[in-house]
Amino acid sequence: MIHPIPSGTRDVLPDEMRELRAIVEAIRATFDAHGYGEVSTPALEYASVLERAELAEARPAYRLFDESGEVLVLRSDMTVPIARLVATRYADAAAPLRFCYFAHAWRAVRPQRGQSREFLQAGIELVGAPAPEGTAQALTVLCAALDATGLRDYRVGMGDASLYPALLDSFGVAAPARERILYELGTRDFVGLERELGAAGLSAQDAALLLRVPQERGGIDVLETSVAPLADAVAGLAAIGELVAPEVAARVIYDLGLSRPPGYYTGAIFEVYDPALGAPIGGGGRYDELLGRFGRPLPAVGFAVDVERVHLALTGEERRS
Repeated sequence: MIHPIPSGTRDVLPDEMRELRAIVEAIRATFDAHGYGEVSTPALEYASVLERAELAEARPAYRLFDESGEVLVLRSDMTVPIARLVATRYADAAAPLRFCYFAHAWRAVRPQRGQSREFLQAGIELVGAPAPEGTAQALTVLCAALDATGLRDYRVGMGDASLYPALLDSFGVAAPARERILYELGTRDFVGLERELGAAGLSAQDAALLLRVPQERGGIDVLETSVAPLADAVAGLAAIGELVAPEVAARVIYDLGLSRPPGYYTGAIFEVYDPALGAPIGGGGRYDELLGRFGRPLPAVGFAVDVERVHLALTGEERRS
């Protein structure tokens, strides 16, 4: 007999579970060594919490009602619950605050494309540490955690969430066209991006610049630009690169077109790639305005890695060696 399980979920058997546990423990030891205290939050949050975070694009995978008729949702990440936790349980605590977690999250995706609705995340949130020092600290912990799992070939793409919107502002791109342009940028569809730029009424020169900039990707020379609206973003990225150790800097690929959902990122953002896996292993970035929506305005930065994808990347690297 075949008894189905919900689409986008899967069973994990003992052999794989042991390997996943080893990855989690290696990451946990790294977080402990860097002073991050582990927290746990409810899998269910009130829908109003996500509404306060203004995450229109982060659609919950599952909704239900409690006995009072309140709408509950399964969390889509841990950053928003920790922002709530900081505002309610650490309202007067001195910053910076360092938290880590190992938790399942659920997102509305298209499982037929091989994506999971349920996944195990390992991550940190560094609250109250401004850029660029706080970002450099988070990037250092990210690389230390991945090194501890045994990954060898990964790289960290780093960009800035404010970079492209600042460019659009400088050229006076109106809201409807702006939304379509940012959507194409987020999907890395440069053909679609060129189409939307052409439809936005921009001059050929301005459209060409807006198409070229997000395709700039590589070493530190990528940050050498004379385009005025990019100055602050690229200076911030360069400052992070100067603060991290050489072995961390060697992992970084600067990507001026990097874009990450959800919409709370305000500055430097990053994604982790490994040639053994065709999807990002994890990512994160700065969200300096999110905590203020919950009543305690503090700068913050964090990241999360998908533990199962780390496992797949490790397996792939072993096969390639």
